[in-house]
Amino acid sequence: MACLESLSSGVWPLVYVDSGSTDGSVAAARRAGAVVVALDTSIPFTAARARNAGFARLLEEGTPEFVQFVDGDCLVQPGWLPAARAFLAAQPEVAVVCGRRREMHPEASVWNRLCDAEWDTPPGEAKACGGDALMRSAAVRQVGGYDDALIAGEEPELCLRLRAAGWRIWRLDAEMTLHDAAMYRIGQWWKRTRRAGFAFAEGAAMHGAAPEFHWVAETRRALAWGLGLPVTGLLGMFFSPWAALILAAYPVQVLRLQRRFGLERAFFLVLGKFPEAIGVLQFWLNRLLRRRAALIEYK
Repeated sequence: MACLESLSSGVWPLVYVDSGSTDGSVAAARRAGAVVVALDTSIPFTAARARNAGFARLLEEGTPEFVQFVDGDCLVQPGWLPAARAFLAAQPEVAVVCGRRREMHPEASVWNRLCDAEWDTPPGEAKACGGDALMRSAAVRQVGGYDDALIAGEEPELCLRLRAAGWRIWRLDAEMTLHDAAMYRIGQWWKRTRRAGFAFAEGAAMHGAAPEFHWVAETRRALAWGLGLPVTGLLGMFFSPWAALILAAYPVQVLRLQRRFGLERAFFLVLGKFPEAIGVLQFWLNRLLRRRAALIEYK
């Protein structure tokens, strides 16, 4: 497995968490020298649950000062681990350090390019990290690890609790991982963006109060642009054709965002508010019906 191979020379012990794969991943992980944790498939899977299980197994091997979490569709870049370890060793108040995640094939599709742009966040102190990050083990243990129940947005939620406990999150201007989004159809992008809307709504429901107001603005924007504006415009047209002018807000918003993000990304940022709104509604419907959320997988 390419992910494990990218780690095998700089990490020990190496833990691989498997969620019922049938493609030979377990055997390949063992050949790479990894300790394998096989999740109970009768319990609903989440990435957060997998990370907690892997971390717990890692602690059985000892008490490492740092732990590198990495998604299975990523390759860790040479030089990342030494740079990240050195930073955490020199900054005892920092719990999490991340770097630049890049797409392997941004040229292959517009959806991959959008992912690559999404990963390009500014270096310095940050509110959250993504799925790949080096973390201080003691800090993760202090806050109780990840929330197993979250189907998305688990790292920002963990980082929020770490910051509330007095820790800091940092992004280095350093190459960290290569990610393979493998998105070649608009349906994949739509699902991934719907999952983001779901995460926004759940994050706001959990931590939307002051002082964080976690993802409250993102949830409101999704509902305003993806639901409120089109419903108002379309219903208004039954009373006056002039109500159609409300929908002109969309091209105006694209042009406004173009100055900052370029036309391609601006267009999809605006279009993405529709699947985001669906994700928000999906969260609240599940909550109303007391129904456990299912994973929203795009590949």
